[in-house]
Amino acid sequence: MNPTLGLGLLLAGLLTVEGLVKPNFSPENHEVVSRAQAQEGRTAAQQLSRRNMDFGFKLYKKLASASPSNNILFSPVSISTAFSMLCLGAQNSTLAEIQQGFNFRNVPAKELHEGFHYLIQRLNQDNQNLHMHLKNILFIDKRLRPDKRFITNAKNLYNAESIPTNFQNKENARKKINDYVSQKTQGKINNLIRNIDPGSVMLLINCILFRARWKHEFDPKLTKEEDFAVNENKPVKVPMMLRGGMYEVGQDDRLACTVLAMPYYNNITALFVLPEEGRMGQVEEALGLDTLDRWKNLLTRRVVDVSVPRFSILGTYNLKKILSYVGVTKIFEERGELTRIVPNQNLKVGEAVHKAKLKMDEKGTEGATGSGMGTLPMERPLVFKLNRPFLVMIVENILSTVLFLGKITNPTGT
Repeated sequence: MNPTLGLGLLLAGLLTVEGLVKPNFSPENHEVVSRAQAQEGRTAAQQLSRRNMDFGFKLYKKLASASPSNNILFSPVSISTAFSMLCLGAQNSTLAEIQQGFNFRNVPAKELHEGFHYLIQRLNQDNQNLHMHLKNILFIDKRLRPDKRFITNAKNLYNAESIPTNFQNKENARKKINDYVSQKTQGKINNLIRNIDPGSVMLLINCILFRARWKHEFDPKLTKEEDFAVNENKPVKVPMMLRGGMYEVGQDDRLACTVLAMPYYNNITALFVLPEEGRMGQVEEALGLDTLDRWKNLLTRRVVDVSVPRFSILGTYNLKKILSYVGVTKIFEERGELTRIVPNQNLKVGEAVHKAKLKMDEKGTEGATGSGMGTLPMERPLVFKLNRPFLVMIVENILSTVLFLGKITNPTGT
């Protein structure tokens, strides 16, 4: 019997919300595909986005239940992309468990991988208003002989780079991986891994880097320090940004919350959900596709005075633990069936870490100044002030992809 080899999985998400632009599907370094093939990929990506959204809400509820007073932040699309790629190498009950936990069940393998391929190509953009890249990197022990079909499919479908690494020297391997992730995230995520478990022979790194400009920037001169009610007896001081303008906003009387959509350039939106005091648990319990669809139908354009705290939050999760909440465990066990990655070897995911960073401030790109007010209708503005715990979703509108999902209970820390 072969000893079990360790496969490490690390995911890093970085979101700098400074404000955003219209995604254009333009695959890089790929053959031109027919219009019909592109449409098939788009349809599959849209369906996967709905499934991924459902997975995100399911995981969010588990995290909120485990730590109700903590900040929550993760990237559903980042985690799902990495595990979809692992489906290329998984078999039998391990594959079935991933499909069940991530809502991939009943999705043909071809549609699953081509849908994520389309999604990755659409999300990868770089222009003056938006920098967004979703990357997959495989660090593979030089002694390992992975299946060539897995490496080829990971490259062609998930843009995964394969980097030979000497895992026998764990400290050098750790430094090499951390330096690479730091470079790919432009220094925003450092020291992703603290140590490498003995027996590890491959690490899968999934990084999502997202920097964007608000469509309507905040004027830094209007930002002032105000109280944020962490709980009834514990306010903290936060820099509160202010802007008045036309926004889509809706009141959900059923769940006692207010929803506001704040646009980036063209096709990405920050959706803020502000429950009334004492109603956060009720709103969290109702999170789901139907609720999100209903919120979108409630939105109407009107004049709103918006107050948003300026903050930077980092979410770090042990995926081995939190994915057990949704029934994904076999891939982390001694007999994880990953033989399509390395034939005739027992291979398991030994370590799985997900980091996501969310930054919100007044600026767009560096050096940008606050934009002036436009002409507004003569009506009394609605006041929308995020001065108590709230939910936030960053959504790519065309495919309805949830890039980041979180709850801010304390903008000054965890």
